[in-house]
Amino acid sequence: MEESTRPTIVIGEDESNQHPEPNQSGDENGGVAESILGVDLDLEAVEQLKQEIDNIFVEPTKIDFIPLELDESFPQSYKECNPKEKLVLAYAENFRLQYVHLYRDRKPLFLNPSNECGVEKFVCTTLRPTLLPFHELYKFDGCAELVADYITFDALDPAIDPPKTMTSPATVLRRQKGNSFEMSTLLCSLLLGAGYDAYVVCGYATREVTLCDETRDICPLLTKKDEVKTKEQKKEAKKYSVKPSKDLRSKFILQQERRKAEEKEKELQEKRDEERAKQEELEKPPKDDLFGLRIHSWVLVLAGKREVPENFFIEPLTGNSFDTTNDAFLGIESIWNDTNYWVNMQDCSNGCKDLIFDLGDCVRWEYMFPGGDKPILEIPDAEDDVLDGFDEDEDEDKDDAEKHLDMPPSWVDPLSLTLKEYQTRCPRGKKTILYKRARLEKFAEYLNKDGLITRLSVYHDIELKDLIQVKEWFSNRHDQLNLRVTNHRTGLVTEHYKQGRPRHLKEQTYRLLTPGAETDRTQIFYDQARVDGLTKRVETPLEMTEHFTDRDDYLYYRHVTYGRRTKKLEPAGTLPSSNPRPILKIVERFLRNKKLVADEDVAERIFLLSEDRIQVTFHHQDGKITASSREFVKPPNASDKGSVLTYSPDMTSTFQVDPHKKPAKNLHIYNSLVELVTQEEKSIHSIRDSEEEVREVLYDRQMEEDKSELDISVYDTERNEKAKQHRIERERQELEEKKRREEMELDYLAPFLAQIGDPERLSRQEALKLKDDCLSDLKQRLIDMANLIQSRFEKETGELQKKQQWYQQNQVNMQKDDEDEYMEYCSEAMFRINILQLRLNRHKEMAPVKYMTLEQKLRTDPRLSEFFLL
Repeated sequence: MEESTRPTIVIGEDESNQHPEPNQSGDENGGVAESILGVDLDLEAVEQLKQEIDNIFVEPTKIDFIPLELDESFPQSYKECNPKEKLVLAYAENFRLQYVHLYRDRKPLFLNPSNECGVEKFVCTTLRPTLLPFHELYKFDGCAELVADYITFDALDPAIDPPKTMTSPATVLRRQKGNSFEMSTLLCSLLLGAGYDAYVVCGYATREVTLCDETRDICPLLTKKDEVKTKEQKKEAKKYSVKPSKDLRSKFILQQERRKAEEKEKELQEKRDEERAKQEELEKPPKDDLFGLRIHSWVLVLAGKREVPENFFIEPLTGNSFDTTNDAFLGIESIWNDTNYWVNMQDCSNGCKDLIFDLGDCVRWEYMFPGGDKPILEIPDAEDDVLDGFDEDEDEDKDDAEKHLDMPPSWVDPLSLTLKEYQTRCPRGKKTILYKRARLEKFAEYLNKDGLITRLSVYHDIELKDLIQVKEWFSNRHDQLNLRVTNHRTGLVTEHYKQGRPRHLKEQTYRLLTPGAETDRTQIFYDQARVDGLTKRVETPLEMTEHFTDRDDYLYYRHVTYGRRTKKLEPAGTLPSSNPRPILKIVERFLRNKKLVADEDVAERIFLLSEDRIQVTFHHQDGKITASSREFVKPPNASDKGSVLTYSPDMTSTFQVDPHKKPAKNLHIYNSLVELVTQEEKSIHSIRDSEEEVREVLYDRQMEEDKSELDISVYDTERNEKAKQHRIERERQELEEKKRREEMELDYLAPFLAQIGDPERLSRQEALKLKDDCLSDLKQRLIDMANLIQSRFEKETGELQKKQQWYQQNQVNMQKDDEDEYMEYCSEAMFRINILQLRLNRHKEMAPVKYMTLEQKLRTDPRLSEFFLL
C-alpha cells in the first residue's frame, strides 16, 4: 500500500539546541540563578549542583496495557510460551526483519503483540475456532451480530498504529470490551468454528468505520430488499371482442401536452436533484486529516466453504457485511487465520476494489509458513525445462530435507457462553445505535416486562427531533404480538401477531387517538385457521367490509352500511350490544358455483333494510355481456316469526337475459323470497357476531397490555417460577423424607451399649441387662410424662378455683367489662383443662402399647434375639 510521507519526530534533543539564542553562556546562566536566589554561589558549587542534578533521571512508564485481573487467574499458557511457540516467534521475527529490509516504506507487520499477561504471542495462535451451542451462531450473520452487540468497542489510540497488546478472545468475552483487532479475532474464531473460510484483516479504513460512527449510514432495518419484478403477461386480443371507440382527439395537441408534462417533470426532477445535492453537501462529513492512515481490523470470508458464493467483508463493530469493493475499506496490509499468515503485495491506491484474494498466488500474497492448505501457484522457469531430468537426485534430497514448520495449537482458553449471557447479549442488556435520521435500541430478552427487544425510531431531521415513525419488535409474548408500528404523522398504529391467538388475528391497524370499537380499523386474520374463512375486516364508524376465502357457500365479500344510532337514556355500564347501530344496507358477493346454472347462481345480493327491498344479481352466462337480476319487495309480515309470508306478483320484478327462456313460476319466486328473508336474518346475525368479535378483541388487547405476560420455557429453570417452585417443593419433600427415615433408623440401644463399652458381641447376662434397662427407662419416661401432665392439670385447676373465689367475693361490685373478662378467662381455662385431661387419658391408653411394642422390638432385635428364643 502506498503511504503518504509522514513528519519525522526527533526525540531526545535539548530544546535549547532547537531554538538557540545568541549571547548566552554558562556565566550568564549562573548570574541569572544568583539574581533569582539572592545567594552568592561560587562556580564550584554550581558545577557540583549541576553534576548531582544530571545524575538524577526519570524513565517514562509504559502504560501499553493495564491488566484488569491478576495474572494468577489465568492458566499457565497465558503466562509463558512453550518451545514450539518460541520457535514460531523466532521464525516470525526472521520474517519481519526480511520484510523491513525489503520494504522500508511500509508499515511494520502486526505479528506478535503482548497478551493480557504481558507475554508475546503469535497472532495466528490467538485464534481459537469454536462453535458455541446456539443455532443462531451457525450462520455468519448470527456470529457478527453477537460480537457487535455483546462486545463494547474501544477505539485505538493512536489511530494510525496497530495496538501493542491484544487480549485473548476468551478474556474479551468475559470482559465484554475490546478494540477492532480483538473483536475481529473473536468473530473469526466463531466463523472458523462454524466452518467458514474466515481471516482476520489488518488494513486501513475510513474515520467513520474505525470509530464505529454510523450517524451517516442508513439503518439496515430500513433498507428495502430487492423485489423480484414479475413479467406482466399481455392479454391476448380476442377475435370477436368489441373494438374500442376511436380516439377523436388531436394527436398534435396530445403530443404538445405530453411534451409540456415531460418538461415540467424534468424541472421538478432538477429541483429535487438540487435539493438532494444541497442536503448531501450539508451532511457531508468534515475532511479527515488522517485519511488513509487509520489502522483498522475486520474479517474476510472467502468463497467456497459453507456454500459461500463470493468473497465479502464483515465489520465486527457493527455486524454488517460488505462487498470487497466497498469504499469504506481503503487497503490491506496482511491477513491471517489459525494456520498461516499472508502479506498483501498488491497496490491499494484504489482501495480494495482491485484486490484479488487468491492466497495461493505468491506474487500477490506473500505467505509466512509454507505447506499451508492453500495451493501455491508455481511459476515455471526456462532453465528448469532445459535441465529437467538431470537433477532427480537433487529433488529427492530436497524432498527428504524439506520439513515445514506447522502451527502450534492455540494458547487461548475454550470460548464459552452460558444461556443467560447469550440472551443478555448487550452489556447490561441495553444498547443504543444512532443512524442517519434513526435511532435503534436493542434490549435483552425478558429484560422488559412487555417483551420489547428492539425499538427503531425514524426521524425527519438529522438532529433526531421530528419523530415520524416508531417500530417495536417483541418476543416471548403470550398474546403473540410480534411487531408494532406507530406512525406519528398519520396517527395509525399497526400491530402484527404470530399464529396462536384465540381468534387468529394476524394484523390490526387502528388510530392512536381512537383505539375503541366502531372506529377506523383494519384487521387481517389467518384465514386457514378460521372456520368462517375470514381474511380481512375493514371497519369505519358507518361501514364494515369483510373478505372471505374458501367458503362452502362461495361467499367472498360482505359490505355493511350503518345509520346513525338513536340516542337513548340508558343506565351507566350498559353494554354496546343493547343499542346496536342500525343496519341500512348489506351487500354480499359470491364466486361462481359450477354445479348450478348461471341464471340460478347468485353473484350478488343486496339487502336494503331501510327500504324493505332485496336485489339479486346472477352470474353471467357464457357469451353474454349482461346478467339476469331480480328484485323483491319484502312483505309486511317478514319480521314476524312463524307466520306465512304474504306474496303477490307485483312484489317482484325480473330481468331475464334470454328472452326465449320461460319465465319462472310464482311458486319458485315465492320460495326464493322465503330463502332470501331467511338469509337476511342470518346475515344480520353474522354481522352482529362480527361486531361482538371486534369488541372482544379490543377487550382482550386492553387486558393484555395492562398485564402483559411472557412465555417462559419449562426448560428455563432460571425464569420459570412455576418450575422453580415445583423443584423447591420436591427438594423439600425429599429432605423431609430423608429426615424421617433417619429418625426411623435411630438406634435405641446405642446409649445403653455405650454404658457397657459398646462390645462387638453381647453375653446373655449383658443382653438381659440391656433389655431391663431399656424397658425401665421407657417406663420411667412414661411415668414422668404422666406426672407432668397431671401437675399441669392441677395447676390450671387451682388457678381456676382461685379465680372463681375472687369472682364470688367481688361479684356485687363488678362491672360488665370485668364480667366479660372473667367469662373469657373461664372459657380459656376450661379449654386448657379439657385438653390436659384428654392428653392424660390418651397417655394412659398408649403407655402399655408403647411398652409392649418396645419389648417386642427388643426380642426381635438381631443383637438380642438369640438370647430370647424359646
